[in-house]
Amino acid sequence: MSQWIDVSVRLRNGLLPWPGDAPFALNRVSDLARGDVCTLSTVSMSAHAGTHVDAPLHFVKGGRSVDTMRLDATIGPARVIAIRNPRVITTEEIRPHRIRAGERLLFKTRNGAGREPGHFFESYVAVAPDAAKYLAARRVRAVGIDGPSIAPPDHDMAETHRILLRAGIWIIEWLDLRRVPAGRYDLVCLPLRIVDGDGAPARALLRRPARR
Repeated sequence: MSQWIDVSVRLRNGLLPWPGDAPFALNRVSDLARGDVCTLSTVSMSAHAGTHVDAPLHFVKGGRSVDTMRLDATIGPARVIAIRNPRVITTEEIRPHRIRAGERLLFKTRNGAGREPGHFFESYVAVAPDAAKYLAARRVRAVGIDGPSIAPPDHDMAETHRILLRAGIWIIEWLDLRRVPAGRYDLVCLPLRIVDGDGAPARALLRRPARR
């Protein structure tokens, strides 16, 4: 049986958030090292810190919240697709992969090369609106990416999100796919069950499926 590979970003103090978002902060309220009876911490962060799932509510008025996500949206067979375009994910590049309805797709781009996981940077590769429309038409189940957002950091950001989320496609952002070759995997990615949440941090794991 193949081993699970953790493809989620480590949440830690100093992790740079999306500009304007609250940073991740772990604060020791008590500590055995200081002679306290136990070690106890508080955590504060954006709901979109590190590896996380976007719910429709994030960009769609009246959309579903993250606690209503069906478990099979982000648990099950998935496909990692390597993207060559250094700027954007286009329909032309993903069409040859013969994407089918119900698939879970994870895009591996240049985002992970030579960069610290979870470190924010502006010139990341994302899904163009035309590619988002193609994925919506193919009726995929979930789309993930190894950058801080599924959408380009410009006027197309809201459009790409809305196209996917209105189509019922759940989004996984800020994956760490550096150690994962393109191919087919089993995926487990579970966001925190935050009531009325527009998104939630998640732990994401991949493994090669067992041979039959």
